[in-house]
Amino acid sequence: QVQLVESGGGLVQAGGSLRLSCAASGRIFSIATMGWYRQAPGNQRELVATITSDANTNYAGSVKGRFTISRDNAKNTVYLQMNSLKPEDTSVYYCNAQSLHYYGYLKVSEVNDVWGQGTQVTVSS
Repeated sequence: QVQLVESGGGLVQAGGSLRLSCAASGRIFSIATMGWYRQAPGNQRELVATITSDANTNYAGSVKGRFTISRDNAKNTVYLQMNSLKPEDTSVYYCNAQSLHYYGYLKVSEVNDVWGQGTQVTVSS
């Protein structure tokens, strides 16, 4: 019914920049919060940044000042601009949606904790 598709990962040298995008598809009515998480091998998935529909943002301390999250509500898309990348930023980055409302059969339905498939970001030293 609904899915999140990430793009924009890749290989970059330390100090470089990347921009990730995540588009939600389906018959979407609204999405309360969208965000980015990351998971490195052997580590737990961790929060990177979130943004609400009215643009309130929250960042992990490790990325504050380097990463910027934004969203286009009309396109149901969230972005993550990553600057001054460090080798420790190397991870699979996952897009997430909370309180996603979509047009179901005869009603608007809600689903929480929707995840994308992930995109690899590798930062070389």
